[in-house]
Amino acid sequence: MRPGPGGCCCRRPVRANGCVANGEVRNGYVRSSAAVAAAAAGQIHHVTQNGGLYKRPFNEAFEETPMLVAVLTYVGYGVLTLFGYLRDFLRHWRIEKCHHATERKEQQDFVSLYQDFENFYTRNLYMRIRDNWNRPICSVPGARVDIMERQSHDYNWSFKYTGNIIKGVINMGSYNYLGFARNTGSCQEAAAKVLEEYGVGVCSTRQEIGNLDKHEELEKLVASFLGVEAAMAYGMGFATNSMNIPALVGKGCLILSDELNHASLVLGARLSGATIRIFKHNNMQSLEKLLKDAIVYGQPRTRRPWKKILILVEGIYSMEGSIVRLPEVIALKKKYKAYLYLDEAHSIGALGPRGRGVVDYFGLDPEDVDVMMGTFTKSFGASGGYIGGKKELIDYLRTHSHSAVYATSLSPPVVEQIVTSMKCIMGQDGTTLGKECIQQLAENTKYFRRRLKEMGFIIYGNEDSPVVPLMLYMPAKIGAFGREMLKRNIGVVVVGFPATPIIESRARFCLSAAHTKEILDTALKEIDEVGDLLQLKYSRHRLVPLLDRPFDETTYEETED
Repeated sequence: MRPGPGGCCCRRPVRANGCVANGEVRNGYVRSSAAVAAAAAGQIHHVTQNGGLYKRPFNEAFEETPMLVAVLTYVGYGVLTLFGYLRDFLRHWRIEKCHHATERKEQQDFVSLYQDFENFYTRNLYMRIRDNWNRPICSVPGARVDIMERQSHDYNWSFKYTGNIIKGVINMGSYNYLGFARNTGSCQEAAAKVLEEYGVGVCSTRQEIGNLDKHEELEKLVASFLGVEAAMAYGMGFATNSMNIPALVGKGCLILSDELNHASLVLGARLSGATIRIFKHNNMQSLEKLLKDAIVYGQPRTRRPWKKILILVEGIYSMEGSIVRLPEVIALKKKYKAYLYLDEAHSIGALGPRGRGVVDYFGLDPEDVDVMMGTFTKSFGASGGYIGGKKELIDYLRTHSHSAVYATSLSPPVVEQIVTSMKCIMGQDGTTLGKECIQQLAENTKYFRRRLKEMGFIIYGNEDSPVVPLMLYMPAKIGAFGREMLKRNIGVVVVGFPATPIIESRARFCLSAAHTKEILDTALKEIDEVGDLLQLKYSRHRLVPLLDRPFDETTYEETED
């Protein structure tokens, strides 16, 4: 279930994209005059006329990887791998004198915890750029952060702090979408008051003596916010997925999972014991084929009908910046009588005119989503997660979910942070601050994406997604981009293999309502300069629709019982 390569896309005629005619999902584009004009100008954009499913434009595209860049990226990894093995061989025969890429003496007496190639990859590739990750900050993760300076004298095997603090670094990496991660204002004041009254920890599970009135208030508020009958809160977003999916499905059930789903969804699916099949990212043709096969053929060997079919998707995909085609997924789910599990970790608060996620963004009925999952760790500036849906579902999870039965309750100050920020988004605090934050995030997203495209960078994802991947491709440029940006007082997140396909390394920007236009302009100026320095402006302005990525109907993962 690891993301598969999809950067080298075929140049095919623009096809349909999930419009509905006569009640059937058609996987094809309906091209408007604007699309024809764009194609005539040498550009192909993912344009949707929306058919009967969409109530708003849905513009999402992925520019194909230039062939030369793809070749050079493979060559770069090949050279690193070849020389790594060669130098390991020379070290074995005591010819190579440089031992930077060898384990420290104090580690060599331990049995290896991972496989040989992972050991090789860590020593020879990852260690070269390890300094780009796990940088400690010592401030609130707002629009600007303070970073503790550190140095390594042993090829990034260990770090020592210099005692200096890099002040006022522009934060382009935190998931602080609505700007509620702050140490002043109404959220901080409310959390501080609850801290004085309730303390920090609950020291018990919800089923024992850890069920506070604050937890009950939070769950009623979440249910109201989502527009569902009931909701339940959990102490950890990752465990909300990984521990609840096994409670919903098991042996004899089928899970249809998007190939780019988060690791928590992947883990939950694997722990469930259900059969897992993967469909191409956001590709409704691929999903419908799997649904048809599931209905026609049933379970392997026995051919019995599946007990349940559960579709797993995310609202915003955190590495691609794409938004799920929810109207089409719901249409397929209804057509084939499947269940839908929607992970809104990144989309809740960040999408929709009311900030209520991808369901709000498309103007859909929350009742059409069977299981609505999300986290409080991003837009709400807190921690934990939730499940929303029908009352019967929530009552069942309260007694069957491992993360509900065995996990300690949410900390009271954290609960109050969520409650206060959610009321602010809903306008129940008597102000328009929440609405202004939602609008500001949307404006920042469109502005930042437009400027990057104008500069010539290859940008992935939906034009309304605050997650903005900027493609780096080559392994040497992963570390170089992160370091050069930090030199210019800008903190960014860089991502490479195996978190992405091997030729699709990238920098990932996360926009926030806390970013002012001046902050974004400063960041864009430095990104433009580093882009010229590292020659990252690969765009040829040919945007390839996601559904035009190669799709082999015979290739999908299957885990049999």
